Amino acid sequence: MSKSLLRRSGCCVALAGCLLPWLALAAAPVPLQPLLDDPPPSGVVRLAPGQYAGPATLRMPLVVDGGGAAELVGDRNGSVLRVEANGATVRGLRIRASGDSHDRIDAGIVVEGSGNVIEGNDLDDVLFGIVVHNGERNLLRDNRIRSRGADTADRGDGIRLWNAAHNRIEGNDIAHVRDLTISNSPYNLFTGNQIRDSRRAMNFLFSHRSRVEGNHFEGNDAGIVVINSSGFLIRRNRVLHTMSAAGACIALKETTAALVEDNEIVHCATGIMADSPSNPISQIFIHRNRVAHNIVGLNLYGERGGRIVMNNRFEHNIWQVTATAGGNPDLESWHGNLWDDYQGFDLDQDGTGDRPYELLAYADRIWMQAPETRFFRNSPFMELVDFLERLAPFAYPSRVLRDDAPRMFEVERRP
Repeated sequence: MSKSLLRRSGCCVALAGCLLPWLALAAAPVPLQPLLDDPPPSGVVRLAPGQYAGPATLRMPLVVDGGGAAELVGDRNGSVLRVEANGATVRGLRIRASGDSHDRIDAGIVVEGSGNVIEGNDLDDVLFGIVVHNGERNLLRDNRIRSRGADTADRGDGIRLWNAAHNRIEGNDIAHVRDLTISNSPYNLFTGNQIRDSRRAMNFLFSHRSRVEGNHFEGNDAGIVVINSSGFLIRRNRVLHTMSAAGACIALKETTAALVEDNEIVHCATGIMADSPSNPISQIFIHRNRVAHNIVGLNLYGERGGRIVMNNRFEHNIWQVTATAGGNPDLESWHGNLWDDYQGFDLDQDGTGDRPYELLAYADRIWMQAPETRFFRNSPFMELVDFLERLAPFAYPSRVLRDDAPRMFEVERRP
């Protein structure tokens, strides 16, 4: 090798050594906080593609636009982005690396203000997704949210609302989280969301006058759980493959004045589980739902009645309806439901069966009255006892329900 070539090689190595610190510095994430503290006069912070360092706090009504290519990375301690403003917009950010504390509620985005828009963000490798505390009229739209942790109990909530009213949660793609928890948060709308592979898709506590409409829930341990909430509307949702032993597609407990309408409830351990309403005047109306391929289609518990079940379609459920001991079937109202096991005719062709549909409990009432015996309910012995009792009853069967006008054809559900 010539001396000139050696000299040129040495210069290149020396130059590369001088540039390495600068190259490393250029590759380091840019802190986001200074950009939020000193925004342009337009109030729009447009982030160039690349990584930005968090955590950061937005205290002004700015528009922060990541364009889908800006990534905000936390330091795995606390929440990544806090919005403490009113009327701000955060869109198009990829957010990663929150802390791991359930006590602190470490999240990708925490909103503590009103009138904010959080849309089109991608939250992954965070504990909680989006948390709204003491905020009203916020819009959470078209976000993708994933928590961390193999076990559902180790994950955080995909969306968590506390003391937050009149918010709209729309079109979000949520999977691999613990729950969506809505507590002390009335008058919220949840529409067009997809929730999969989680524990409870939606868990409402003391959240009156809320609407859950047009969502898709699949493969969760439980679907929509409503506790101590009145004036609730659950309409046009699809709840599929909720097969956890203790789960239900829709569960209502100590809830009054609820409407469950036009939902498709398929392949669940229990389709709809409804407690007696805490106020017998404000009844639960179950209307025009398709309840199919479930182990139990509808489970009624509580002794006060107060449920109206009308124009639903019950098909291919192992047990169409079950009721707890002590309940009075005369306190329930059944009308115009389609039962695929109805054994009657429609001689006058008016679309209604000529005789009522009655569901009687023979030996199978044992596990309804003593839940600890459920393990044996499909055993060959219990099937034989049930068959013999239906053939020649040696104990008077209890009536679970009586539908005086069973339908012979499907009632069209609204789109």
